[in-house]
Amino acid sequence: MRTVPPTNGPRFAAMPLTEGGTSIQEWLVADRPPVIDMSECARLVVVGAHPDDETLGLGATSAQLAASGVAVRVVSVSDGGAAHPDASTAERIRLQAVRRGELFDATSVLGVDRPFSLGLPDGQLSEHEDRLVELLVEILDGSAPGTWCAATWRGDGHPDHEAVGRAAAAACARTGVTLLEYPIWMWHWAIPGDPDVPWERACTVPLADWSVACKSRAAHCFRSQFEPYGPTAVLPPFVLHRLMALGEMVFR
Repeated sequence: MRTVPPTNGPRFAAMPLTEGGTSIQEWLVADRPPVIDMSECARLVVVGAHPDDETLGLGATSAQLAASGVAVRVVSVSDGGAAHPDASTAERIRLQAVRRGELFDATSVLGVDRPFSLGLPDGQLSEHEDRLVELLVEILDGSAPGTWCAATWRGDGHPDHEAVGRAAAAACARTGVTLLEYPIWMWHWAIPGDPDVPWERACTVPLADWSVACKSRAAHCFRSQFEPYGPTAVLPPFVLHRLMALGEMVFR
């Protein structure tokens, strides 16, 4: 079996957001992974590095599961205060509060349980990975059978996403919880058939039109990320357009 690189950070760094990344059309004409059966998931814990990851990566899936009676809990590892690197300390504190509020609004739209924030420092999660493993073990330990944990993919390219994925994988191994990993930035820097992507573990989540629309409404709660800050937004509009067009995929 192919060995996955320890990080896809260089791939992500080599593909600036200003260049747009891999187009929607390139992905749409590629073969889709097989469909995953979500009926075995009795409870889902969705772990995101930052407020908005849970929605951008797995929002429609979460909305569908919640509507079917499955308990869905969102765990945000950081408060996202480093989204604007040049911000002052006061601005960063204000942004943390704004993003917590946006996360609460988005999860309300998705119909999932009230979100929980671990408060680890945005942009430095790899430095707190051991602590994160312990916190996730506390959350997952003793979970009822059928509990699944979905976290940002270990190979997503963003260092915080990868740190959360590694920590979730370790916590699931210790607690016996089923692990899913969802990509976000992979769609930007990778290409169909990319050798740095574990396609043999990839599964497509079947989505209803209403849940995709719900995800779109939830994503627009994160105004701090999609509205301009200075000359540009943190997340250009095409990022959301691509994620909405391509649906949701997990590695199992």
